Parts: sequence; structure tokens; C-alpha cells
Amino acid sequence: MLKGKKILLGITGSIAAYKSVYLVRLLVKAGAEVKVIMTPSSKDFVTKLTLATLSKNPVLVDMFDDESWANHVMLGRWADVMLIAPLSCNTLAKMAHGQCDNLLMAVYLSATCPVAMAPAMDEDMWYHKATRENLLKIQNFGVKLIPVEKGELASGLKGTGRMAEPETIVQFIKDNFFLPKKLDGKKAFVSAGPTYEPIDPVRFIGNHSTGKMGVAIAHELQNQGAEVTLILGPTQLSVPETGLKIVNVKTAAEMYNACTKIFNKTDIAIMAAAVADYAPATVSNIKIKKKEEELVVVLKKTKDILKSLGEKKKKGQVLVGFALETSNEREYALGKLKSKKADIVVLNSLNDQGAGFGSDTNKITIFDKSGKEFNFDVKSKEEVARDIVDTIIQLYYV
Repeated sequence: MLKGKKILLGITGSIAAYKSVYLVRLLVKAGAEVKVIMTPSSKDFVTKLTLATLSKNPVLVDMFDDESWANHVMLGRWADVMLIAPLSCNTLAKMAHGQCDNLLMAVYLSATCPVAMAPAMDEDMWYHKATRENLLKIQNFGVKLIPVEKGELASGLKGTGRMAEPETIVQFIKDNFFLPKKLDGKKAFVSAGPTYEPIDPVRFIGNHSTGKMGVAIAHELQNQGAEVTLILGPTQLSVPETGLKIVNVKTAAEMYNACTKIFNKTDIAIMAAAVADYAPATVSNIKIKKKEEELVVVLKKTKDILKSLGEKKKKGQVLVGFALETSNEREYALGKLKSKKADIVVLNSLNDQGAGFGSDTNKITIFDKSGKEFNFDVKSKEEVARDIVDTIIQLYYV
């Protein structure tokens, strides 16, 4: 599967760099052509000679070496995949903010190939808010995260932050970049984010959805070869330009129109948006002034998008709904599956730690109309998206 593939490996200043020696050996043994770029600080942990011997290619560190010039643009175009392993906290911050002070960063910023990262750091650094924000930022750029592992750390403590083992990294590269695309030729759309229902030109009724889950699903569908449209409510997310067709909407009515317009041309529809169930019956065209002790806003039901699509669904189409619940979770999810004529309902509960709006993680249970049930542990939303798409493929496309 990796025979003839071109892998550009970036190594940064981390004690986990010793694992990169074995990683190079595994990649070469699998038939890949490997070129290595090191940051200056990584030379304190592993030698150029070792990596050059195993990769059978010169190892690059500096932009200028004697009288030669390392062409960072061509290196970024040469590779099928750029892999940074280990990724230190420092280089992560540089990637998130576009800092270009060494050859590795110059290649990363000019790379036209997919990029994957295998972080390595101590647990406190891994969970620091700055690190979490930097990780989210570069994932929004399209960089794929190879999850860290738990175990003994360089500090001597045990916790989360170990770089994934070389065998795990090689399998991740195979699974995410070189497996046949199981949804090639399929068209899909995903709704994501909240809706804002205006009360007047200033105020609205909304919810806490960020759109993270829906965006992750859209990217995973794309990874599997589908042509994807993302119907996105108002959100602060920066969605990377990776070929997604994005339709921006604000209200439940706009979301309904966008979804129903595209549904007939769609093989897979995933309704991950948190659409308002009610909207103000009347909207003031001027700002409502604070006068009375109470303000009564009359609400009316919005159109039920999932139910409407379920009634229009044709043979061969796959319709997926979401159920975010706070009580009687399983009962409500199964009721939604039946009443909306969906094929799959994805349940998540606000009672589960690590699930819900705004979180980088989620915990789901998937119910299929045939009676099958799939339970998953708390995972990153990117991993949850993979579980959802893999389940759809397993049920309908194998």
C-alpha cells in the first residue's frame, strides 16, 4: 500500500525523536520513499547520520548548507504526504501562527500535499489551553491529528501526551491517505452549526452549537471520496478550503430551504445542525427598547427539516439525524429515528462528560433503522466523525 509513496518526515526537538528512527525504518520497509527534515533542536536527540542511513536520502536541516540551497517549495510538492513526528509544543505553535524560522516550517507552509502530525509532550503541556487552541487551529487548516497515547512521559510521570507508536503512525498514514475511497462518486451534504432566529435587528434566539461536529463529519466524508456540500449556520469556526462547497445560512427557514433544495441530488444527508425548534412569530424591523418590566415574545414552530427529508427520501438515499438529549436519551433517539423516517440517528447526551456544544470531544451512540446499535467512548470530534462515516459505509456501502 505504501510502495512507491513519497513520505516527507519532519522531526522536531522532542525526546520522542528516538521513535522516528524506527518510524523511518518501517516506512522504508513498507516500500515508501522517505526524505527527512530536522529542526536544529532535534539534532540533540537523534543524528542526521542515523536517519540518512535508514532513509537512504540526505537529511536536511538548514535552508542553506555550504553552497547548496534546500528548495522548500519543491520539497512540499514532491511528497504524497508530509508527516511531522514528533511534533513538539513549540513547532505546533509555529504552525498555528505561520511562523517561518527554519526549513521545516518553510516546507510546511509551502506544502501542497496533505499533512499529518503526531504530537509529543508532557501531559500538562498537552492540556494547556494554548495547546488546545493551537491544535484546533491547525486541524481547521486541514492538518490531520494522530492521537497521542497514555503512558510514561519524559518527565517520569504517567499521563497523556506520548507520541503514538511507529506502527500506529504507519497504519494511520495507510488508513487516512492511501486506502481506496469508499465513497467515490457519492454526493453528500452535512448541515452544521446553530441557527439564529431574529427578534429585532439586534437580538436573536440561538443556541450554543459551534458547528465543530458537523464540519468534522463533512471533512471525513470528503476523506472517503464523497463530493460534499456543507450547509453552515452562523459560527466562528474557520473552515479550511479543502474543496468543500459551503452554503452559509442564518435562520431555520434558510437552513430548510438549502437542505430541501439539494436533497434530491444527494446520496447521503447528515443533519448535524442544531436547528431552532421555534422562532419569533413576528420580527420587529426596529430595535425593541427597554420599557416594560416584561417582554413577551410569541414563538411559532419552525419547519421540521429531518422529517420533511424523511418523507421525500428515495430508495438508495441515506438520511442521518442527530439527537442531543438531556433525559430519556435512548427512548427519544429511537422515537426520532422512527417518526422522522431516518436511516440512522446519532445520539449524544449533555449528561455525558466530554460531550455537547463547544467541546473538542464527543460521546455517541448510533441507532440504525434495522435495530442495530453501536456504542462509542469519548473521543475527539474528528475521531467521532470517522466512527459515524465508517458506520454509514459498513451499513450501506459494503
